[in-house]
Amino acid sequence: MGDYIETDDVVLLLDNYHSDSRNLHTSFKLAGKSYPVAVIEDDGFLPEDVMSVFGFFLGDFSVEPGVPGRARYFNQIDVPEYWEISGNNSGGKVHDLGKERGRIFYAEPAHKRLVKVVDWYDERGIVRSSDHYNKYGALYARTIFNAKGQRVNKSYFSPSGKEVIMENYVTKNIILNDGDVVRIFSSREEFVCYFLKAAGLEDRKIYFNTLSTSFFVSQRMGGNGTGDVLFWQEPIRGEIPGNMRIILAGNATRTHKIMVQKKDAYERLLELGAPADQIHLLGYIYPFKKENQHKPEALICTNSDRIAKCRELAEALPEMHFYIVALTEMSSKLMSMDSYSNVTLYPGVKMHVYEELLEKCDFYLDINHEGEILSAVQNAFLHNHLILAFKETMHNPGFVAEEHVYGAEDADKMITCIREVMRDRNSMEKHLEMQRKAALLESPEKYCEI
Repeated sequence: MGDYIETDDVVLLLDNYHSDSRNLHTSFKLAGKSYPVAVIEDDGFLPEDVMSVFGFFLGDFSVEPGVPGRARYFNQIDVPEYWEISGNNSGGKVHDLGKERGRIFYAEPAHKRLVKVVDWYDERGIVRSSDHYNKYGALYARTIFNAKGQRVNKSYFSPSGKEVIMENYVTKNIILNDGDVVRIFSSREEFVCYFLKAAGLEDRKIYFNTLSTSFFVSQRMGGNGTGDVLFWQEPIRGEIPGNMRIILAGNATRTHKIMVQKKDAYERLLELGAPADQIHLLGYIYPFKKENQHKPEALICTNSDRIAKCRELAEALPEMHFYIVALTEMSSKLMSMDSYSNVTLYPGVKMHVYEELLEKCDFYLDINHEGEILSAVQNAFLHNHLILAFKETMHNPGFVAEEHVYGAEDADKMITCIREVMRDRNSMEKHLEMQRKAALLESPEKYCEI
């Protein structure tokens, strides 16, 4: 379960470990608060310092003989003889004589092609089961579906393959084989409460980030009065969510404070009449990798040859060098950019080269159409790149200042901004400050005050 520094009577209880959950966890660590973290929806690839609520009861996959010890590559799953496995950087498929029998889903980053889930189809093409693999390459869970493709139950296995937990999605019951005792829980919330007691965390305040399972767990737990805190990381669509109204009305069992981590959501809550003394705007602490060196070098990451205004930028800014990277081979259209002396192309880029370019460059241009690769915008932010984007291509607006987003028809304005900051170091710092403000960069002191 990892080693924890006992700094306070708090546990972070997270429904899943998405990017905002990770940012919250990182922020507390950077503030010197190494709270234990428990995640309810475990995808099998949690960091070493994060506990899995279900995985807590399964055993240690890192030491069990027979477990591969590392995540499976897409072509390492078990299939019947003569079935064919194929894959690309987006996902994989399993075929039997041309008929699709399974689909492979990767853990992030997807380009590594490490297996997270394999869906298996029946003769009609309906998913009937999903095999869940973890970072040790072990099959740790299996979900069963009915003939309509609806979830029925999910079983969790020990490293030796013994069924330890079965969650029934129809009855909502969870059965736990807890040593020699079989325990039956009527709901997921009851099961998580048992986990907190088994892990010795039942007397701690709960910091949580959804109004789903973790909120209901907070409602069920007794003990410490009103110390629990909701960290709201989602947009507000329409009215205030019903469970949030319970907190704002003072009717929650233990939660009376809400830390809102999106500026738009905070402003919307105030518009809807949320009491200003109960909601507080709180950003994240980011682990910046380097300082901006004020060098005229820009990085572009793409998974297609559609890069908006690429030629116009290269021609208008001969003093800037553009590094364009892709995980795959590049089309002849994109390869033709190699004719510009201030453009360097990296088809099939290696990770060490990508990391060197993050260190080398001080600008990131989020101007590629199609999907984002390599979490490029967030990585550029953490490396103190000045990030400029087009409205039509922007992938991660949380890290881009509104002033740095242009319509593609206004590429000349982007060019003007680049020229300005290349000439003046003070201008660069001013624009970086806009970017950090847009990303709600927070101080460690603010986290220590919660």
